[in-house]
Amino acid sequence: MEQKILIVDDEESIVTLLKYNIDQAGYETDVAYNGTDALEKASKDHFDLIVLDVMLPGMDGMEVCKKLRQMQVNTPVLMLTAKDDEFDKVLGLELGADDYLTKPFSPREVVARIKAILRRMVRENAVNDQKIIQIADLSIYPEQYEATIKDEPLTFTPKEFELLLYLAQNLGRVLSRDQLLSAVWNYDFAGDTRIVDVHVSHLREKIEPETKKPVYIKTIRGLGYKMEEPK
Repeated sequence: MEQKILIVDDEESIVTLLKYNIDQAGYETDVAYNGTDALEKASKDHFDLIVLDVMLPGMDGMEVCKKLRQMQVNTPVLMLTAKDDEFDKVLGLELGADDYLTKPFSPREVVARIKAILRRMVRENAVNDQKIIQIADLSIYPEQYEATIKDEPLTFTPKEFELLLYLAQNLGRVLSRDQLLSAVWNYDFAGDTRIVDVHVSHLREKIEPETKKPVYIKTIRGLGYKMEEPK
């Protein structure tokens, strides 16, 4: 069965170009030209990935991504934008996007990114088949994308959960920010690791008894982070 991609952009020429090349790569495609239509299609139909332009009329791509995650639609999102802006990039990923391309781009690059994201999803789904991960009072359920602390359910964005899961799977191992960027975001931010620090901060707010004295996610100065079993 062909994997299905939703292409969202208000420029018809870009949609036509992307649709042709993604179709040629062997995927089924559907299109939307504004945020409202994109949100409706993505929430009602099954897609394996969404190619989402940020600069859309009315509801922009950031808002579409945010609303999808609020609706528990965890379809991977590849964001496209004309803005080469670090704030835009970080904000988009914080809202749950999986990768980011700045215009102008080649259709071949878009297809390569799509393939990379879908390969990663296959790997993550295989990992998610494993049993519950228990670290002290923290219980992680990979298959359900859920976690609890002292049996109280926690709420995460998809990227927060993936970061938590990766740290837990590497319990006791020091992981650099670059390693975490590569493993969780599958993307090279040219040394910009602020997105990792932001997500770690969010995780600590949710799982740590005291955020200023973390017992689960430890900062290893000059190196990165390490998940530990609290003593």
